[in-house]
Amino acid sequence: MEKTTVKDNRKQKTGIFSGSFNPVHIGHLALANWLCEFAGLDEVWFVITPHNPLKAKDELMDDRFRYKLVEASIAGYPKFHVSDIEFSLPQPTYTIDTLRALERLYPEREFHFIMGADNWTLINRWKESETIIANYPILIYPRRGYEVKLDNSMPHIRYVEAPQIEISSTFIRQSLRAGKDIRFFLPEAIREILQN
Repeated sequence: MEKTTVKDNRKQKTGIFSGSFNPVHIGHLALANWLCEFAGLDEVWFVITPHNPLKAKDELMDDRFRYKLVEASIAGYPKFHVSDIEFSLPQPTYTIDTLRALERLYPEREFHFIMGADNWTLINRWKESETIIANYPILIYPRRGYEVKLDNSMPHIRYVEAPQIEISSTFIRQSLRAGKDIRFFLPEAIREILQN
């Protein structure tokens, strides 16, 4: 992944948007765009997860195929990057291991973990969740039906009022299987790949 120069010697605020992206859709991209332009991040890295411990593996499209879909979708926007770092980590992958690996490889960056309000309610089920909460800035975005309460003891954890776009990758897959024309739900760069 190319390195971005930092003019004022501060650490680059890099959002880590980790997920299956099975497939990536406009909801993912709009959220990441908003976080860069309105929430103080310098860039967002889409980290493709080969296997989420909380999801059935047989639901996933091929790892490299999902990587290529994200890569094509974000081409041309300099604040977005795609990472396959989790492909080389022990499986199944865990967020804490990914964050530690990224810190070792890119010490010039300050990594901010991006998560939905739904996942925040499950954070205590994550591996070393207390370490994640204590040591990494976290940006929590809204999800319908989930309320987030934060206290002053966690100033590095922020709830951001990002627009809510309620689209799921499951909806995209089901619609494609049903032969629906969902062109406006998919990035133009991958529309034909997925609809053919």
